[in-house]
Amino acid sequence: MARRQEQEPARSEITELPGGVLRLELPIRLPGLGHVNCYAIPDARGAAIVDPGLPGPGTWKVLGERLARADLRPRDVHTVIVTHSHPDHFGGAARFAKESGAAIVAHRRFSFGPFSATDEPEVSVEDLAAHHRHAHGGPEDEDELPEALEAAIDDAQAILERARSVGRTPWGGARPRPSWRVRMRWRIASWLGKSFVPVVTNPVEHGDVLTLGGREWFVTHTPGHTGDHICLHDPESGVLLAGDHVLPTITPHIGGISSSPDPLASFFYSLDRVAEIQGIEQVLPAHGHPFDDLPGRTRAIKRHHEERLERVREISRAFGAPETVQAFAQQLFRKRSWGPMAESETYAHLEHLRIAGDAERIDERDGTLRYVAG
Repeated sequence: MARRQEQEPARSEITELPGGVLRLELPIRLPGLGHVNCYAIPDARGAAIVDPGLPGPGTWKVLGERLARADLRPRDVHTVIVTHSHPDHFGGAARFAKESGAAIVAHRRFSFGPFSATDEPEVSVEDLAAHHRHAHGGPEDEDELPEALEAAIDDAQAILERARSVGRTPWGGARPRPSWRVRMRWRIASWLGKSFVPVVTNPVEHGDVLTLGGREWFVTHTPGHTGDHICLHDPESGVLLAGDHVLPTITPHIGGISSSPDPLASFFYSLDRVAEIQGIEQVLPAHGHPFDDLPGRTRAIKRHHEERLERVREISRAFGAPETVQAFAQQLFRKRSWGPMAESETYAHLEHLRIAGDAERIDERDGTLRYVAG
């Protein structure tokens, strides 16, 4: 079976796209993904870049090599735009601020901390398993997955497992909180000026306008995958810089650990918002290749989640009584995907139905939540 676009390894070639935007593919090692697209927008002062990859010297070296291919140097970068608060999108921003004094642009709600909502994975549970079956030719039976797939899923599950070890999930009690030792480690790193989390110097909101490459780019706030996600639209060239909001062949993770009471509703609204933008001729995603049918892709993503919601209703009818998030997740996903990631996505769908009046929730004294839907 063919590998999904988002899983393809990074290529060294620089691709020039409409509006003079340059696509620089950077390698990443995250479950279900093989690269992140960093976009450069040159101008008379140097360049602005969007989503400069993971933190660390390895990515920084590759990014320097990519910029050199475009006749640019790190010190030429005067602005870094971060689409959202996941490390593969903001990792190099603090280094640019230090090396070239670059302004850091992100939504005003940008935040990152250990085991926060921003630590949830990039890729949905279902897509994560499917991508590795494509890559390794594994069986459909997830009880017999190849070792490489098991390791990849374990890596992604570990993110939320760590959160669970220091606090209970929303569907089982209090929100996750890092240990005292972890909090002190982050605080000391910040004091020493060694934190890879950038200071946002130019916070933006929906409707703000940025001048990049001599053209006006409009900011669209698109919460869902994260609460601080933004897209940028250039009406002159018909380009939308989409981040992780709309990807060409996969669905981003929409989890229940969020600042929004209904992250799935926020995601649906944000999909509709970008689909209504007139004149989009090219969508530039953070993973995968540029594509042109934005409304068609947003409809396909919504349809996927609507089918998932109907499946949740069917599961509830089969239960015949209120059940836990974990019980729903174990019916919604195959056995090998059971765990915090699956529970987080399931919780987001159950809460969406509850808030819409299509499910009821029972809050037990010990913090356990039980749902009946449909």
